[in-house]
Amino acid sequence: MRPSILYPLFAPIDTLTGIGKRYCVLMSNLCGAKVIDLLWHLPSGLIDRRCNVPLSQAADNKIWTGKVRVVEHGVPKTKKQPYRIVVEDGTDQLILVFFKTFGDSLTKQFPVGAEKIISGKIEIFNGNLQMSHPEYVVDAARPEQMPLIETVYPLTAGITNKMLNKQIFQALERVPDLPEWQDERYLAQQNWTSFRQALWTAHHPQNFADIEPNTAVRRRLSYDELLANQLSLAIVRGRLKKQKGRALSNAGNLKAKLLQVLPFELTTAQKRVIAEIESDLFSDYRMSRLLQGDVGSGKTIVALMTMLNAVECGFQAAIMAPTEILAEQHAETISELCAKIGVKTALLTSNVKGKARKTLLSELAAGNIDILIGTHALFTEDVTFKDLAYAIVDEQHRFGVKQRLSLSQKGNLCDVLVMTATPIPRTLVLTQFGDMEYSQIDELPAGRKPVTTTVMPLSKINNVVEALARKLQSGTQAYWVCPLVEESEKIDLSAATERFESLQKIFGLEVGLVHGKMKEAEKNAVMEEFKQGHLKLLVSTTVIEVGVNVPNATIMIVEHAERFGLAQLHQLRGRIKRGFEAGSCILMYGYPLSEVSRSRLNTIKSTENGFTIAEEDLKLRGGGEVLGTRQSGFNNFKVADLSVHGDLLLTASKDAALILRQDPNLQTPRGQALRTLLYLFEQDEAIKTYNAG
Repeated sequence: MRPSILYPLFAPIDTLTGIGKRYCVLMSNLCGAKVIDLLWHLPSGLIDRRCNVPLSQAADNKIWTGKVRVVEHGVPKTKKQPYRIVVEDGTDQLILVFFKTFGDSLTKQFPVGAEKIISGKIEIFNGNLQMSHPEYVVDAARPEQMPLIETVYPLTAGITNKMLNKQIFQALERVPDLPEWQDERYLAQQNWTSFRQALWTAHHPQNFADIEPNTAVRRRLSYDELLANQLSLAIVRGRLKKQKGRALSNAGNLKAKLLQVLPFELTTAQKRVIAEIESDLFSDYRMSRLLQGDVGSGKTIVALMTMLNAVECGFQAAIMAPTEILAEQHAETISELCAKIGVKTALLTSNVKGKARKTLLSELAAGNIDILIGTHALFTEDVTFKDLAYAIVDEQHRFGVKQRLSLSQKGNLCDVLVMTATPIPRTLVLTQFGDMEYSQIDELPAGRKPVTTTVMPLSKINNVVEALARKLQSGTQAYWVCPLVEESEKIDLSAATERFESLQKIFGLEVGLVHGKMKEAEKNAVMEEFKQGHLKLLVSTTVIEVGVNVPNATIMIVEHAERFGLAQLHQLRGRIKRGFEAGSCILMYGYPLSEVSRSRLNTIKSTENGFTIAEEDLKLRGGGEVLGTRQSGFNNFKVADLSVHGDLLLTASKDAALILRQDPNLQTPRGQALRTLLYLFEQDEAIKTYNAG
């Protein structure tokens, strides 16, 4: 149960005064439906109203604040004319201009002779000072009502900054004095105030530097959030480690047979990772592990070697991929090897229908299929295993957390391995896969040659086409990647369909086209043609980013490469590292090129190390986009920014581990305060989600 001290913060947003039904919807869309959501909606700027020089010294196009006396009203003769009020401060006159307003209300607000304090932007028009619709008007006797520094927030249509400031002020009033959950010595060392004071200060910046993410108050709030995240994941990881599984025996006969038929030697990294996975499989507790390895590092063989442990013990294993192309590719590799060692495999996708599907499911339920390979089709209710002991999920970031859990629930005490070729920075591994153990294949198979990456402007496209023609004649295959499917009026980019047509005029029927709007069967048919070598050039969008294995394709051309993220470009380049021939990647960019885009292209040109690229991508784009998708069930931070607060995350990770070693049930005074912290950042929901598996 959420502590009662937090009830006011988790009340609906319309419990604040001044929020009606329509405004409630707008506010909920902007920042959330609870009072606390307003508190996490931090300022993006400020308006300084402290400039109160005499009017004679007021500058054009600047905010001016000062005391004036109302001199006269200039009532318009027609409705189209503005209403003007002349005021003065003893040094000069200022004309206040109002459009579409009622004169009666203005005469009441600005009676002749009255003194007012006003604030707004000064404009010089026909030699006169004027101010259109003053932003603030208060009685001269109440100067404290004039906000000399106005906090500016991100807004949406229908919500003004003045309205939002009022609501956030109300929300801040509800923040109670909470028990301190941070270590007192660490607080003093960092020179941090209390949580309540930090929140108040964050919403009342006094200058532009106060809005920066590395101020003391923002670092304090970010650390609170990161500690809540790391503590909740550490609790879950601890519970998962204690969840009873079933220990698979290490007989090793099938693995020995597989090693004999493999046409290559396993790398040192593959052997190390297999040992790490098997240490979990052979223990009495359930495995939940993330395996990260760059494109072409040999994750599929690692998956197969470890699945053979389950098969040899008389159980079943499953591997799930996000696309049919990738599932079919796994099936091709795995089934060919398994046939040589007497292991029965099957492929289940949405294309398997009718009698064939019925037969497959019957064989699966009877235990006659040892390893099942498939897509989302593995989730459907009619898929029943006789005894699933080990589930592998490939490219898991393309699935939601709950989908991963639902696959593991198809087995009895099922071990789970998640694999990804997407380079993930250490900080994101900690926050997004923190409930899992972690393995990394950091070595490519011997003999793989590096890819030469060239960056050039789109103006040289004719030179690229000429060079491509020579390469295709020599028997090489190539990819040409475009960022859009259709011509867009708003973004002047070459569409995949348009580029396909222009290249087909040059290269004829040896050019194929795939994009995300095609039906799966159409897409797969084209991919198969390319795979078989009937097509020499494949024009596509990023649908080929994950999983296509065509060793003969050694050229990758990316059009408008500045529009792609670093992780995406790295994945695309990985498509031409499948064989043992040296590859060429040409990144073509359009003008104007931003500094971020320039940095991105320089990074991809200078290194092929996926982990270096991932860290740079995090700096350039922030944590939310590095994986390419925002995950359901994963934490999109409210305050913390991993590209800035990575050092705090590493500290929080160590702190969480220490806390649980010293106080595993959070029973000490600090432990009780930390429970409040978990509820404050809604990590109670995260724990429930992860514990569902």
